[in-house]
Order: sequence, then C-alpha cells, then structure tokens
Amino acid sequence: MDKEARPSWDNPTQFLLACVSYAVGLGNVWRFPYLCQMHGGGGFLIPYLIMLVLEGVPLFYMELAIGQKMRRGCIGAWSAISPYLGGVGIASVVTSTFLCLYYNVINAWAFWYLFHSFQVVLPWANCPLNDNQTGYLEECEVATPTQYFFFRETLNITSSINESGGIHMGQALCLLLAWMVVYLCIVRGVESTGKVVYFTATFPYLVLIIYLIRGVTLHGALNGVRYMFTPKMEHLANPTTWINAATQIFFSLGLGFGSLIAFASYNQYNNNFERQAIVVSMINSATSIFASIVTFSIYGFKATVNYESCQERVRMLLLNTFDMAEDTINIDNINYWIAELNHTHPEQFAAISSKIDPCNLQDELDTAVEGTGLAFIVYSEAIKNMPFPQIWSVLYFFMLLMLGMGSMLGNITAIITPLRDWKFLSKHFTNESLNGLVCIVCFLLGLGFTTGSGNYWFSIFNDYGATLSLLFIVLVETISVSYIYGLKRFEKDIEDMLGHRPNWYFRIMWAGVSPVLLIGLFLFYIVNYIMGGTPTYQAWDKDLGESVTTPYPAFAQAFIGLLLASSMGCIPLVALYVFWKKKRLGVEVVDNTLST
Repeated sequence: MDKEARPSWDNPTQFLLACVSYAVGLGNVWRFPYLCQMHGGGGFLIPYLIMLVLEGVPLFYMELAIGQKMRRGCIGAWSAISPYLGGVGIASVVTSTFLCLYYNVINAWAFWYLFHSFQVVLPWANCPLNDNQTGYLEECEVATPTQYFFFRETLNITSSINESGGIHMGQALCLLLAWMVVYLCIVRGVESTGKVVYFTATFPYLVLIIYLIRGVTLHGALNGVRYMFTPKMEHLANPTTWINAATQIFFSLGLGFGSLIAFASYNQYNNNFERQAIVVSMINSATSIFASIVTFSIYGFKATVNYESCQERVRMLLLNTFDMAEDTINIDNINYWIAELNHTHPEQFAAISSKIDPCNLQDELDTAVEGTGLAFIVYSEAIKNMPFPQIWSVLYFFMLLMLGMGSMLGNITAIITPLRDWKFLSKHFTNESLNGLVCIVCFLLGLGFTTGSGNYWFSIFNDYGATLSLLFIVLVETISVSYIYGLKRFEKDIEDMLGHRPNWYFRIMWAGVSPVLLIGLFLFYIVNYIMGGTPTYQAWDKDLGESVTTPYPAFAQAFIGLLLASSMGCIPLVALYVFWKKKRLGVEVVDNTLST
C-alpha cells in the first residue's frame, strides 16, 4: 500500500482515545488490584510509579515514534529499519494472534453473564436443585453458587486438560457474537475504529464512577479501601514486588504487540505523539489506581459480609448449645463469650469446638484473587448481595465487555495492518473482506476454548503465549533502535516530525535504563520457569468443589514450548534467512518489507 494513500485518523483525539481504549483494559480492573493486595497495598504504588517512569513512558513513546515515522504496520516498520529485523514484526503479529484467540473468549464470558443478568433471580445467587428436586446439587453446595455457575454452567469444565468435554454451544455462540462485534468495529479499518473508540474509551469510566459511588456506600466498603491504602513498606525489600510492578506497567500499556505501531502509522506525519504518549501512560496508571479503589470497596463489602456471616453462624451455635437469650451474644462480644463459655463449660464447649469456624476480617481481606476469579466470581459474589443486583450486574458486565472490546481493537489492528501493507493482499481483498477473513479464522481457532477443557488451554495461552515472548520482542526493539538504527538517527527522525529532539530523559532511558530493566525481567522469567519445576494448572475437582494444583501432562508442556518458540523463533530465523539470501545473491539486501 502506498504510504501517501494511507488512511488516517480523522483527528488526533481519535488516535488518543484508541490508545486509551487499547491500553486501559481488563488488567487495570483485575490484575492491578490483585498485585496491590499481594505486595503491600498502597506501598505497591511506589515501585509501580517508578517503573512507569523508567520503563513505561519511554518505551510507549518509542513505539509511537516508529509507527508514525515509518507509516507501516510492525512488519514493514521493522523491515524498513533493517531487513534483518523483519522477524521482530512477525513475532509481534504471531503474539497478537495468540492474544486475540483467547482474549475474545473473555468477551464471550462477559456476554454470557450479561445475558444471564436479565433474570428475576441471578443464576449465581442460589444453587440449582438436584435431579430428584429434593435438595440442592451437592457440588454446588460445596463450591458456592458463584463458583459453580462460573466453572460448571459457564465453562462446563472437565476434571483435567486430558478430557476435552466437547464444545459448549452456548459459549460458542457467545464467541461468535463477540467476533461479529469486533468485525463491525473494524469493518472499514481505521475509519470504523476511530468512531467506535469514542464509546469504548469513555463508557467504562462512567460505570466505574457509578460503581465507586455505590461501592463506597456499601456496608464494610471502607474496610477494603483502608486495607488498600495501608502500606506495608516491608514489601519494598522483596525483589518480586519490583518485578511485578515492572511487568504490570509493561503489559498494561500493551508494548510489543505491534498495536501501538499500527495505530501510530495512521497518524499525520507531524502529529504530536510525544504529548499523547505521556497523557496515555498517565491515564492508564491513574485508571489502575481508580479501579483499585472501586475493587477494594467491593472487596471490603464482600469480606465484611463473609466475616459477619461467619460470626452469626458461631453466635447461633452458642445460643442453641447453651440455651441463652437471643440478645445475650452479638458480633461485638462474641469472642468474649467463646472464651467465657470455654472456661465455665469446658466439656460442653469441647463438643462443639470443631464446628466453630475461626472468623477473622483480616484473613478475609488477605484472600487474594486475580484474573477471571476476581472478574467473574468475586464481583458476582458481591453483586448478588447488593440491592437490585440485576442492575449492577448489567452495568458491570457491560463495562467488562467495553474494556475487552477496546483492547481487542488494538490487538486485531496489529494483525490486520501488516496484512493490508502487503500489496498482494491489498490488491486481491477489500478492507471488508480481509478483515472478515481474519475474524473468521480467529473465531474457528478460538472454538477450542469453548470446550470443557478450554479453560485449561486458556490458562496456557494467558500464562505463556504473550509473556516471555513480549519481553524478548521489546528488548530486541529497544536495542535495535538504540544500537542498530542508532539513537542519533532516531532523534533526527523525531525532530523531523515534532520540530525538536527528545530530551535527555528519553535518551538515557532508551540507551541504558530500559534495556537493563528488560534484560533483568527476561532473565527473571527464564530462571523462574526453570526453577519452578514442572508447570502446573488449576484443575476443577467436582468432589471438593474447588480447583486443585495439577502438573501439566507431557503434551501440554510440549505445547507450551511450541508457543514460546513460534513467536520468539521468528526473530533469529528471519535474520538468518536474510543473511543467507544476501550471501546467496552476493548483493546487499535492501528494504524487504511486505509492501515491496
């Protein structure tokens, strides 16, 4: 495709909103609060903000600069920098494809929950009756209704990855709907996407504000907010805290997927991407903190309800056992009566001691849940206890859907833009047909995630499909810009676009600090993977009504290796191919992009 004829955003606001919609995603709602909970509450903000400055902003800036200067997708952009680097772009496309395959499954789950929210009684509020209609299903009673609905009704999960379980038709239809929505959002390329992002980038904030107002007024919500902002500074001495802060910044901004390069390639040549890079990075981090306040208010409500329910069970047990008046024991003095009755009636108390659960609010707040467990179980548990739960359920799952769709627009653009740049495809396919073909292929490949074992494969892709490979991709990108393309040349390109060169901060980050951090992260993940022994996953145990840690079988471990190799291997393989081609032809290889 001729660069001069390249389509562009209608205005800089569209590009800014597209970047916000892409960067602000599900990770802000379910991963960041989990990390805060795991690493010292408010104390986690210190390494998080430091890593934003040292890693997030400069690398985000770098990718936008590359896309806007080269005005091509990631494959063409890196091939233009050096033919030997074409594999960097291909690796980004492969990784984005992996992400698209499983990420849209989350949107399918959001559709599933959204549709089930329009019921008089939410289906995850109570257990279903057993076959004899004489009581509730035993598995559900053991697991809790919210867990049962997610694992058994939504996923129809099998007991291990070895059992496929067949396709869940409800989930397959929801996945089809999710891909149809994605297609409608990108049908005319950047022209369609630019209009959709006005909604996907702003609506989640409206829902978060509504949830914040409702959340902080819930009973016990302040327990959760206080928990978040009570820093545990001893966590700052833990290297894992800093590693997780750097990783969260890295993935939250969507570096290495090729999406930012693709978005920036549709900018006007003199667009001020420098200001936009800083604004989007700040908005993304502020949203994580804002969403965490909402999440921890829900945490506090849920923890308080569970704590008080536990206390009430103990209170009723004591009242019935010792034949005491109803108003004798309350939640405030229950611990006194436990000690008193144990002292005055030791034999009678010993008979019921095994039935007295230890009730502790701090333990409830310390229970860390991330990912799908937080989004589809913890929130569902809290929503069912709210007044008018259907309204809150519809708002929440529609917000999840918008967050997921906003990120999907960036992911799918990272795939489609390099394909459009390929003259062969642009000549034989219209935008509509090429976009539709990509969506159909991704939908068919994604059907595997709708089987009974699909959630286990989802975990493999989530844990290994776009982690180590992305670190490697961005590390190569940073080194390539600084030491192959050359910082002076890169600075001159930026000056040509913006009218001034980047300041000393960006030069220092690109030349030394960011590469060192990326090398450290990359080595950490390799060592962690090697030292971790056999990879494991959480298999659903129907008898226990919970997930149990289970080693991956040999074929799953081999697939994990294939996932890692299929993306990272593109970089050295393309470089070797170009080197071989140069030697074979006996001439210098010139720009070898897909557009030539």
